[in-house]
Amino acid sequence: MSIADRANLYARLRAGLADLGLAPDAAACERLLDYVELLARWNAAYNLTAVRGPVDMVTRHLLDSLSVANYVRGDSLADLGTGAGLPGIPLAILAPQRTHTLIDSNGKKVRFLREAMRALELRNVRVEQSRVEDVRGQFDCITARAFATLGDMLRMGGHLLAPDGLWLALKGQLSQDEMLGVPAGFVVAQVVPLHVPDLGAARQLAIIKRTGAQERAA
Repeated sequence: MSIADRANLYARLRAGLADLGLAPDAAACERLLDYVELLARWNAAYNLTAVRGPVDMVTRHLLDSLSVANYVRGDSLADLGTGAGLPGIPLAILAPQRTHTLIDSNGKKVRFLREAMRALELRNVRVEQSRVEDVRGQFDCITARAFATLGDMLRMGGHLLAPDGLWLALKGQLSQDEMLGVPAGFVVAQVVPLHVPDLGAARQLAIIKRTGAQERAA
């Protein structure tokens, strides 16, 4: 990537972050762009994402992922079905004080994630190659981006949500049927429309919590 291309991406990223109400320091912005460059290089050989160009990656990966940054809570986060590290890696770059566990069963994607950890020096990230239902532990916050229906997500990974934790599901348009499919013990506390700069597509965030009965049983 040329210096001019990098400068244009930096300007686009900073403008988008400002639109989201985020103001990370210059070092974090540079690391976000380092991630995009690394992803673009690996994508050419390993087809990790359908998004090809770095400009589109800034919008459709970085800004889309970071549109939920202000909703994340707690000291530990698990990103289920993380794929190429979305939204987990952008969130980890913005919040170095929080631990982020990236979970995926695909070996090719996990190899990329481990290289990203090394190359970007992400000391607050760990990678777990596993099916979601086989993972153990509990987390203050769980993210899942285009991973499955709400019901399927929670049936596979609901055991990972701490009693007072938040589950943040990044979706397109949520249907009433999908929200009614949430299993017992969980409730959709809020559905928030997400504004992703320059995306031009509807995005919603489903915020899910454990019900009181589930908390007492945990």
